[in-house]
Amino acid sequence: MYAIVEIQGQQFRAEAGKKLFVHFLGNDKKEGDAVEFDKVLLVDADGAVTVGAPTVEGAKVVCEVMNPLVKGEHVIVFKKKRRKGYRRLNGHRQQFTQLEIKQVIA
Repeated sequence: MYAIVEIQGQQFRAEAGKKLFVHFLGNDKKEGDAVEFDKVLLVDADGAVTVGAPTVEGAKVVCEVMNPLVKGEHVIVFKKKRRKGYRRLNGHRQQFTQLEIKQVIA
């Protein structure tokens, strides 16, 4: 059984036991906290597919926070205009939260 769930504006395939990296959920989440997502767009229960309009009623995904703050890889943004003396160097590290899916309720 799996479900397509929307978390922080992104869609993920959720199966029990699977680990996900989602956009940072906030400072109030601690390791071991349970988090529920009810924006379930599709549920597949052993071949019986239920598509929501826009969401499936009564369906939710229960997750546990494994690591509340994980930093992604460092991305360098370099801008330059030749012969003008214009150079800008900027870096970015995206923040993620690691979740483990406990169960899909449909």
